[in-house]
Amino acid sequence: MINLELPKKIEDTRALLRQFSEGGLRPLSRKYDLLEQKEMPQELYDLAKLLGGGRKRGDAGSGAEAEGGNRNANNMSMVVSSAEICWGDVGLFLALPNIGLGNAAVSAVATEEQKAEWGELFAAMAITEPGAGSDSAGIKTTAVLDGDEWVLNGEKIFVTDGYRSKQVVVWASLDLKLGKAAIKSFLVPKGTPGMTVTRVEHKLGIRSSDTAQIVFDNCRVPRANLLGNPEIAKTADARKKAFGGVMQTFDNTRPMVAAQALGVARAALDLTYELLGEKVGELDFEKSYHQMSALENDLYDMEAEYETARLLVLQAAWMADNKQPNSKNASMSKAKAGRMGNQVALKCVEICGQLGYSKTHLLEKFARDSKIIDIYEGTQQIQQLIVARQVLGKSSSELK
Repeated sequence: MINLELPKKIEDTRALLRQFSEGGLRPLSRKYDLLEQKEMPQELYDLAKLLGGGRKRGDAGSGAEAEGGNRNANNMSMVVSSAEICWGDVGLFLALPNIGLGNAAVSAVATEEQKAEWGELFAAMAITEPGAGSDSAGIKTTAVLDGDEWVLNGEKIFVTDGYRSKQVVVWASLDLKLGKAAIKSFLVPKGTPGMTVTRVEHKLGIRSSDTAQIVFDNCRVPRANLLGNPEIAKTADARKKAFGGVMQTFDNTRPMVAAQALGVARAALDLTYELLGEKVGELDFEKSYHQMSALENDLYDMEAEYETARLLVLQAAWMADNKQPNSKNASMSKAKAGRMGNQVALKCVEICGQLGYSKTHLLEKFARDSKIIDIYEGTQQIQQLIVARQVLGKSSSELK
């Protein structure tokens, strides 16, 4: 029998984070949405410490093998934690110190020595360029070895936490002629000469989190700041595997981004029930469609879509914890949850009418925040393309 319940230690963490989100983050949502990136809430440092402690405690307990050899470790813990914090506020979640997407990149591809040195520092991840968005293989930023230093040149845009973070994980090519096989990631501390934050974006949603443009002009970092293996594969097959290692970053981060959509969708649904009050009552999932009102029909459909996305996210995280290839499942979870989160939030605004559209309540904010989750970390179309390639056994050159 399949057990769909969360392990007790992860469930305890989830319950604790729900309390923090409800009492600590939700009251700050409107304030920092209106301030848009101007201040860094002190409360976020407190939550980051709480998460760090929970992660260290969970590594030993929840990561132990359960009956049947299954593991529920860091990835499972992080997607559940991410969803609960994003229930409070997804923008504030993205602004959390030490929980940046760059930290996931360090965890995915860095050596053990690099993880020990940099794994706890607040890191952003810089991939997107003016001419290369979802097509990560098309990046033009270069890294040239000069003695014991790498020299980086290029421009990155839409870098989440690019302004507030303490370091940035930068994707760059060692040789543009070799294409994606030569792409490596480099850790660049903020304040490094030649690295300049040139613009901070004004956005529709996640306004309490900064999104920056960064230029690298002869930016020098130590040779040891290249994450993982510095060698360029020699054969075509080896190059394919090498880029797959780089892309493994996404296999870890996409379920976590999908979990953000779960948090926003759950927040929108919960607030909708609160605003509707007695008009809804307690949902009865054994009721057939022809016995439902139109309102109930919409709510049942949204709950079903939410649960489908939630199980896909948990499956992708579980596969990562158990060292199973999860590229297809990570993309499936991101595609489903990203689309679901936006559709559910917008439908909740529609159902609640004036109360949903006005700024009296947070529903309109949930709708604004939800859209970017469907876009960043790979658009809906890119996720579907990845899944199609995996299912059909096609390469990127065969199916574009």
